[in-house]
Amino acid sequence: MSYRQKINAYYRLTRLDKPIGILLLLWPTLWALLIAGQGHPEWKVVCIFLAGTVLMRSAGCVMNDIADRRFDGHVERTRQRPLVSGEVGVKEAVLLAGVLSLIAFGLVLLLHPLAIALSFVALFLAVSYPLTKRFLAIPQAYLGIAFGFGIPMAFAALTGSVPVLAWLLLLANIFWAVAYDTEYAMVDRSDDLKIGIRSSAIFFGQRDVAAIMTCYGVTLVLLGFVGAMQALAWPFYAGLCTAAVLAVYHYGLIRDRQRHDCFKAFLHNNWLGAAIFAGLLISYQI
Repeated sequence: MSYRQKINAYYRLTRLDKPIGILLLLWPTLWALLIAGQGHPEWKVVCIFLAGTVLMRSAGCVMNDIADRRFDGHVERTRQRPLVSGEVGVKEAVLLAGVLSLIAFGLVLLLHPLAIALSFVALFLAVSYPLTKRFLAIPQAYLGIAFGFGIPMAFAALTGSVPVLAWLLLLANIFWAVAYDTEYAMVDRSDDLKIGIRSSAIFFGQRDVAAIMTCYGVTLVLLGFVGAMQALAWPFYAGLCTAAVLAVYHYGLIRDRQRHDCFKAFLHNNWLGAAIFAGLLISYQI
């Protein structure tokens, strides 16, 4: 394999060719940074979290593929992943995940001691998440914790504490993750049933669409409570209303359970997260 082909294999293994995961990790972290920083978080801290999000999402993807390498070859969407095709060896992948995690930890060392302590929890969540698909009925909820753990870390980095508000924001992210990752799981449901992987799409069964819309609703209600606790201005609620309209659009995509449309709805969650961020940002500027 040529040098260029190897770099391309690493690029795909870390999913840098598919930035949606980075964005879904980034939006709740940015929400938290804005709220914890009262609309004006320190730029050094923001940059550390931006870089850390990219690094840990990449490391998490590698860890996921290591754990799932015996399953991915049986799933239509994942059978060409580098570990399955043999483009990258397991030892290489472990080394890559380790290097990425160490660089991210080096950045965390520049933050408040409480944020450093919480980073160990974040690492445990990232490493253990792939295994939850073997025994948890709704591993997407665990993903929501893993994807949202930048929230308490952001508060710790900027305020030196993790208030109730941060946990409420994390809870909202858990419900959002269950919503969008169930849409994702609907794409793989038939393959997951064959190989014995668990997912919320399988758990909810024919109630999957209703469950997704309920999770969207709970997410927005919880974020509304966050806005009320912070006495945020009207643009935040306009952002929530925009997010609600987008959720209704997702309903139109997923109601027939077509693979392509379910995946489209999953990808479109980037705009839902962006709408909430925009509402937050503007509310702190007026």
